[in-house]
Amino acid sequence: MADEIENQTVIMSLIINGGNAKGSAFQAIHAAKDGHFTTADQKLKEADSYLSQAHNAQTDMLTKEANGDHAKMSLLMVHAQDHVMTAITFRDLAGEIVDLYKQINQSRS
Repeated sequence: MADEIENQTVIMSLIINGGNAKGSAFQAIHAAKDGHFTTADQKLKEADSYLSQAHNAQTDMLTKEANGDHAKMSLLMVHAQDHVMTAITFRDLAGEIVDLYKQINQSRS
């Protein structure tokens, strides 16, 4: 039962931090679109912080797996991992979009 609760905690951590990272990255794009580049950079850093927390949860799982403590795979776990990977991709793309808005802003000046 303790393993089940711990597994659910990791899953929720992945989903929450992945979702928060994606949300922050989305806010960064909107801030850059409005010319608020300091805010955009802060939101990208915020997204990175959430992704770091998700990565730490994954690392803990991988360490346990390497030590022979195998996690029970469920559809929810797969969904959580997918959520994090999508957030990572979205964060990377958001960084490129923010940079693009910065370049457009500089060329107009």
